Amino acid sequence: MSSVPLSDTVASLIPRARAELAELVAFASVADVRQFPRSECEKAAAWVADALRREDFRDVALLDTPDGTQSVYGYLPGPPDAPTVLLYAHYDVQPPLDESRWLSPPFELTEREGRWYGRGAADCKGGLLMHLTALRALKANGGLPVSVKVIVEGSEEQGTGGLQRYAEQHPELLNADTIVIGDSGNFRMGLPTVTASLRGMVVMDVRVSTLEGNLHSGQFGGVAPDALAALIRMLSSLRDETGATTVDGLSGDGRWPGLTYEESDFRRDAKVLPGVELVGTGTVGDRLWARPSVTVLGIDAPPVVGATPSVQSTAGALVSLRVPAGIDADRAAEALNAHLRSAAPWGARVEVKQHGIGQPFAADTSSPAYEAMAEAMREAYGKDMAVAGQGGSIPLCNTLAGLYPRAEILLVGLSGPDAQIHAVNESLSPREFELMSLTEALFLRRYAVSQSAGLGV
Repeated sequence: MSSVPLSDTVASLIPRARAELAELVAFASVADVRQFPRSECEKAAAWVADALRREDFRDVALLDTPDGTQSVYGYLPGPPDAPTVLLYAHYDVQPPLDESRWLSPPFELTEREGRWYGRGAADCKGGLLMHLTALRALKANGGLPVSVKVIVEGSEEQGTGGLQRYAEQHPELLNADTIVIGDSGNFRMGLPTVTASLRGMVVMDVRVSTLEGNLHSGQFGGVAPDALAALIRMLSSLRDETGATTVDGLSGDGRWPGLTYEESDFRRDAKVLPGVELVGTGTVGDRLWARPSVTVLGIDAPPVVGATPSVQSTAGALVSLRVPAGIDADRAAEALNAHLRSAAPWGARVEVKQHGIGQPFAADTSSPAYEAMAEAMREAYGKDMAVAGQGGSIPLCNTLAGLYPRAEILLVGLSGPDAQIHAVNESLSPREFELMSLTEALFLRRYAVSQSAGLGV
């Protein structure tokens, strides 16, 4: 075994990781052909496959998933009888939004004020490079102690479920003793964190029709039913006077028993404007991790510039519902569908289409893998591991938990509150990247030892 400390090896690998992350960020791999050409995702997938081959992964494959996108798979064998660990990340990214608000080009990794900026830097192209850096460090320091499977998804941000369905159709492919999902993040920079719960997600497209065509608002307004006004009333019914989500048939009184998220910290993390109130009641943890939350993602309506004085005949919206652990996402989807239809005024015609769905997830934090992760985080950071929830969704988690009920699933990553994932100016802390890469390498060593000692399942 090398006499060089593992931490020094990881540190020496950071320049390579930055250079590779820059190459990967350069692909505008938004898995929505309405916004970016499919070729951008295909080039990103090919890059990932080549990266795995350079690390001597076997059986590297571009998997054509049922939603029309590609996931990338590879297998790297470890010692005989070693446990198998599945490492997950995704190469698809959110659209950049208003590119004029980025301080540097979104698809050009840029270092500024001690952070690396670029779409996907933290979510989740950086997660893939974290995995690769940890594996490289181990191979340079005595060898890989476990067998490793890597799966890199191509449509996680779109929620279209391609990899979920592929895994269900090929249940042996991703089978592993432990699964590390590299798509979460530390609760606070410098505080090592595992995510113990994820909200599920339902996405619905609602369309409202009231007239055969638009009408002059002076000639017909005040009597003719306005589809846009009907839609606004329907969407407004999804929240009460405090701003809390109220979907008929769904409980909104969940309690979060774990780590405390102070309101002052949340206001700072969310960049809430002075004088603007937070919505809902209960603790921040309750509202963020234990209760349903509805968001109107977009509205189809005439833009202000170019609008005419018309009563609208049609209007539409894309609505997201985050579903906490303990509530079945299918039941939540039915409740949201029924609520929207019943809230339609004036007999307006309503069409609701489900675009995506993912179940919530809750982890068993008492498992041997969590013990190994806690030890790894303590050594890497010099601090005890925190356990938090996450308001976001990773639908694949429940699919994997259902397929492999004996597998331990851990969620870690680089998407802390400072990363501004899904927003403009997404960024990554190089120091956090280094420490999390070290943490993962230490975890794989400790997990291998625990399994060989008979501590695992």
